[in-house]
Amino acid sequence: MDKLALRRYIREQKRAMTEAQIQEKSRRLGQLFRASHLYRQAKTIYGYLPYNQEVRTLPMLEQALQDGKQVAVPKVYGEEMRFLLLTDLTQVAPGYAGIPEPIADDPAANDPSALVLMPGLAFDSQGNRLGYGGGFYDRFLLQEPGHPTLALCYDFQIVPHIDVQAHDVPVDLVLWA
Repeated sequence: MDKLALRRYIREQKRAMTEAQIQEKSRRLGQLFRASHLYRQAKTIYGYLPYNQEVRTLPMLEQALQDGKQVAVPKVYGEEMRFLLLTDLTQVAPGYAGIPEPIADDPAANDPSALVLMPGLAFDSQGNRLGYGGGFYDRFLLQEPGHPTLALCYDFQIVPHIDVQAHDVPVDLVLWA
């Protein structure tokens, strides 16, 4: 399946989910996330705020704050994405493509070992990822290559193979429910 067809297929699958299914799978993914060695080792989580039918990461990020971790989420500036620290996860508004972003422009996160949560449409067993097409995470990770990465997804987002290009950065760990 080519990337365009795969994107269409995954989007259809996600749209078919009920809110109850999304919440239940997100709850299970939150448990897997918190139990992962990458989460336990991290002092800072570079997360993202969910959009449409994405895994509901907000409870996970709130738990990370309660666990004493710093939490940062991305904000897009043109072609660049920066992670900004948040202590109050309600201080956000729709930003790039309607995705929730911090209202403020600071403080910037600066933890070269922060765990980066990677959104995406599909993943394979080698950690290859089909993103949404903007390239923001690949550009960020090429500039800051030392970050461990983790993706959370629904079981139908795991596919046998994803064709990659030289600039595509694979994910270290993919968790699904």
